[in-house]
Amino acid sequence: MHGARGAGQDCVEESMPIRFALCNEVLRGWDWPRICRFAAEVGYDGLEVAPFTLSETPHLTSPQERSELRREAEAAGVRISGLHWLLVTPAGLHLTHPDEGIRARTSEFLRSMAGYCADLGGEFMVLGSPNQRSLLEGVTEELAHPYLMDALRLVLPELERRKVTLCLEPLPATETNFLNTMEEATQLASAVGSQWVRVVADVKSLCSEGSPCDLIRRYANSIAYVHANDRNRRGPGFGDVDFKPIGQALADISYEGWVSVEPFDYSPDPATIARQSLENLRTAFGSSGVPS
Repeated sequence: MHGARGAGQDCVEESMPIRFALCNEVLRGWDWPRICRFAAEVGYDGLEVAPFTLSETPHLTSPQERSELRREAEAAGVRISGLHWLLVTPAGLHLTHPDEGIRARTSEFLRSMAGYCADLGGEFMVLGSPNQRSLLEGVTEELAHPYLMDALRLVLPELERRKVTLCLEPLPATETNFLNTMEEATQLASAVGSQWVRVVADVKSLCSEGSPCDLIRRYANSIAYVHANDRNRRGPGFGDVDFKPIGQALADISYEGWVSVEPFDYSPDPATIARQSLENLRTAFGSSGVPS
């Protein structure tokens, strides 16, 4: 497992420099082999996969289909870093729903996605999916926290078996009414009590609650994955966020792992965003002394 190395952290298995990934939905509409070839040609080390872009029922894909996806990525020269947008499809999944059966089905789906992630060669699953975790009418935070902890604990055996880390993603209040801060996500991950449940540092979301650099340093021991985007929802370097000090903050906490480009606005066009975002990150992080 990779991430920040700090006092009290004893679960890092090996040293790995920062590697850059591209979220595949940026190029949605392209076929998978073309996405893989483009990412490799531009210089990305990996792809972070949104499963719904490949199948409406990713948990039902055959071992042969998964093997082929992995083979095509590796043949092009990229790895799969992991998955995100986990609960978009199939319909009806929800982690804090008052119906125990719905929560159980959601846990079962996440267990299957741990296998899907590992079969593709990935090591991380980013649990964002704001619509599938937001508090429904009548569900308070006091109820939602044990709901979510119970759901995650059911997934733990498969995470450990497949060596996949589930990363809770704090998101701003404009996107969800549950788990909005690094503090909340870190406390929940700690309450689950497993090295296989950690936190992702998403720059856009960090900007919504304070200084990204301060938050990265404060929660160093919890961070296992990083999303690079601007507060304006574009790619890194396409807004007013300065990524050089963010790169320095990651260097300061000895972060060793994936930094994944995750924009939501693809103007002027997806290929330009993907290519220029990586160039911007390499320039900013390289000048901060972070290995690239």
